[in-house]
Amino acid sequence: MKYSKLGRTDIEVSRVCLGTMTWGQQNTESEGHEQMDYAVEQGINFFDTAELYAVPPTAESYGRTEEIVGTWFEKSGKRDDIILATKVTGRGMPNMPYDGYGDWVRGDKHIADRKNIEAAIDASLTRLKTDYIDLYQLHNPNRENTHFTRHWAGEIDFEDTTTDRELGEFREILDTMNDLVKAGKIKHFGVSDDSPWAMMTYLRLAEQHNLPRIQSIQNEYSFMKRNDEPYLSEVCFREDIAYLPWSPLAGGMISGKYLDGARPEGSRWSLDSRPNQRDTDVSQATVRGYMDVAEKHGLDVCQMALKFCYTRNFVTSTIIGATSMDQLKSNISAFDVELADDVLKDIDAVYRQYPMPY
Repeated sequence: MKYSKLGRTDIEVSRVCLGTMTWGQQNTESEGHEQMDYAVEQGINFFDTAELYAVPPTAESYGRTEEIVGTWFEKSGKRDDIILATKVTGRGMPNMPYDGYGDWVRGDKHIADRKNIEAAIDASLTRLKTDYIDLYQLHNPNRENTHFTRHWAGEIDFEDTTTDRELGEFREILDTMNDLVKAGKIKHFGVSDDSPWAMMTYLRLAEQHNLPRIQSIQNEYSFMKRNDEPYLSEVCFREDIAYLPWSPLAGGMISGKYLDGARPEGSRWSLDSRPNQRDTDVSQATVRGYMDVAEKHGLDVCQMALKFCYTRNFVTSTIIGATSMDQLKSNISAFDVELADDVLKDIDAVYRQYPMPY
């Protein structure tokens, strides 16, 4: 296992991060514990979770994944061996139980503000059975964001909010994170599903006011969704912000198991009733293109996809997930696969044909 610095911290994280969002929905507690045991045996020291999980999110599964991680810490005694990342839910998710969170709304939209972040961190610490989080992240911005199909031109009306209001919310978030660091509840701050403007704004405000530096961003990134290149990727590379790809297999689509409308029993797409932004005709053609490349070179398409993320010089650690031990073992071993130059050339050819499938 290889390791990289997390942003400008002194923390070394494994280049593979264990994602957890299926535990408590598609996976039982014992299965989650088994995955963590195996991951640690393979040298993984970086776990990512969230108060929102398990996924698909329901009122019943809310917080369950953190509870499963917490019982593993209690049983294994390995809390201090793990770099633990979790997230506070931001805008959206009105169906989630935010009891005790106080005034969570701006208009009809849920947001992450001081009151709610402070309540969320305490609830997460209780579920995780720990007294500190290594990397505490905003799950999504308070403002409209360009993720989950909102990256198409014309989708976002920037006049929906004012720059002054956004700067005020950014400053409140950073002030809150600073207080959490001082209290020993968190070590570092990161975000998810955000933009180059947000990254540079957080950096500027932190420098101006001596507040915690943003250390990471996790965005969706895979063969199927590379729109963070070259703009956000340049910010991460130049400013030493850890880029942590989530859904490197496009929700499992790259495996080909959802082609032609297939929905294997127990799979995420069979369980999730929310609109599926990935299920397009162009996506189907794109998956077939990458499967052809893998077959041509004698590779497993999922392993090819995971190792591709590893080869990007702006990627710090790739977040993997699995619902079975066979999947987990295959995903971890993917990072030992070599992608020759002719493989990367063929991957690039498919990308140029299908640059934005969804």
